[in-house]
Amino acid sequence: MVSLETPVCEFGLLAVDFALPGVDGKVWTLDECKGENGLLIMFICNHCPYVKAILERLVRDTRELAVLGVNSVAIMSNDPTDYAEDSFENMQAVAQREGFPFPYLIDESQEIARAFGAVCTPDFFGYNGDLELQYRGRLDASRKETAPPDARRDLFDAMAQVARTGQGPEDQIPSMGCSIKWSNESA
Repeated sequence: MVSLETPVCEFGLLAVDFALPGVDGKVWTLDECKGENGLLIMFICNHCPYVKAILERLVRDTRELAVLGVNSVAIMSNDPTDYAEDSFENMQAVAQREGFPFPYLIDESQEIARAFGAVCTPDFFGYNGDLELQYRGRLDASRKETAPPDARRDLFDAMAQVARTGQGPEDQIPSMGCSIKWSNESA
């Protein structure tokens, strides 16, 4: 398993449009996902220990961000060939078990992950109401293990600031996670 860190935030970079199938049977677009004050796009998967360590907090934070007008969407771009845990059926099971309050989409072609420049799971892209990138950092201090309960909520605090001001914090700590599992055809 290769661990990677996300690149620094390219402030103002516009979100890439997409139309991807969700575990709910609906095809979701960028426009349908965005909130009045922003959008958090998360590249996650089911098998990654970094994602597993934050799932409960991710659900909590995305619920609280929705109240602030920031919607969220998760995209799974891994090739499930070598990681059966990342199959569409398992995506449906995880979304239901964890009570995801956001659409969970599959990027089978991996084109959307490439268009965004996603490198790992989790990889967070936080946009303001104009869909300009304002955050490319971590959820909190969690790695393969969940951080202490009193850990600073980096992503939540940053996106709450984006909801209020349209601008993300200047200082951001990169997210860390497992590399995206690219298919042989798209590598």
